[in-house]
Amino acid sequence: MLTGLAAWCATGVSATALTYKLAAGEKACFYAQAPLTGKKIAFYFAVQSGGSFDVNYEVADPNGKILLDGLNERQGDFVFTAKEAGEYQFCFDNEMSTYTDKYVDFDITVENESRVSLPSKQGSSNEQTNMLGETAYRISGQLSTITRNQKYFRTRENRNFSTVRSTEKRIINFSFIQSGLIVCMGALQVFVVRFFFQGARKGYV
Repeated sequence: MLTGLAAWCATGVSATALTYKLAAGEKACFYAQAPLTGKKIAFYFAVQSGGSFDVNYEVADPNGKILLDGLNERQGDFVFTAKEAGEYQFCFDNEMSTYTDKYVDFDITVENESRVSLPSKQGSSNEQTNMLGETAYRISGQLSTITRNQKYFRTRENRNFSTVRSTEKRIINFSFIQSGLIVCMGALQVFVVRFFFQGARKGYV
């Protein structure tokens, strides 16, 4: 199955963040438009649930050249420069799974905005304005780092919760099996005791 998604804007930063259910044996592709060369494209993904939390991925440029790819990856975080203007393709492949669906969080960001010069206040120097601009961009970068850390911790939380649920399920199944074995052993003991008593009574007669 091929799914398409194109998102971009003329100014500012274009970003697409989705959670997609990747069915067993499915290949899904999404698209982002880079209107100009030299723009930064950030690509993040993480498998939130399903199977071994792994997926195959592939990133191709407008000419079909493979830029990034990986097999059985749990998550990835990449930033690359668009050397060609056009539509970039981001594909996820779950064809290795025959019956397990997987939920994949991913984020595609295309930076289409160059730095703008801040309006200078009367009486302020260019150095003060530049320092203010650098501080704003540094804060923006730190916020992006915090956002990615939150995504990472969310992924870890989902995987750990899935492990806990799997462990609980195994404990419950083991308890049922253990209870069944106890009942069977009790029934077997009753049968053996009755067999001995019936045999002894026949020999007495």
